[in-house]
Amino acid sequence: MSIFDNLNNQTAPAAQAAKPTGVQTFTFAALPESAAELMATPEGVLDSPYKTAALTVCALCAYAAAPEIGIEMLNALKGPQPLSPYEKQFLRDRFSDKKYVPFSYFKGAAPDNDYTPERPFSVTIESNPYTYEQEGYAKLFLRSGGADSPRAVTLRSKGDKWYLWEQFLCADIRTPKSQDPWA
Repeated sequence: MSIFDNLNNQTAPAAQAAKPTGVQTFTFAALPESAAELMATPEGVLDSPYKTAALTVCALCAYAAAPEIGIEMLNALKGPQPLSPYEKQFLRDRFSDKKYVPFSYFKGAAPDNDYTPERPFSVTIESNPYTYEQEGYAKLFLRSGGADSPRAVTLRSKGDKWYLWEQFLCADIRTPKSQDPWA
């Protein structure tokens, strides 16, 4: 037994309490349609990286419907550092013909139903052993109904809030059945 064993045992519970782990599912009766609505949701307090990740999916869905509103929502989630011109161009490029991609993260959305999610909208966020590898950041994962592996979203803490740092949720997925000439 090491002299440090007791020290580690005393600090581990506090460290775990500050960093939630596992799988968390968030349900929305309706998707927010403005930055004000987004931040008025229970998740809008941004006190957990999981909540911010879930709201990121909602903001990307809003972007697909109305880019200017989606940008406002994403900027609210990004906190003190709004979207850069590069990030805005990236979103324009990704969503030019694939507006279904963010909806693929909701339960029930699949290529066969053209990524039409079940209602209420439900999104599941997962962690892994490396989620909190870098101090002040959390890398969480979401599963798309059109991809084989989960996609990452990285959140950054400032004070007691978690903000969107970067997201890899816009990567290509399987083509919806109605748009697939090979289906």
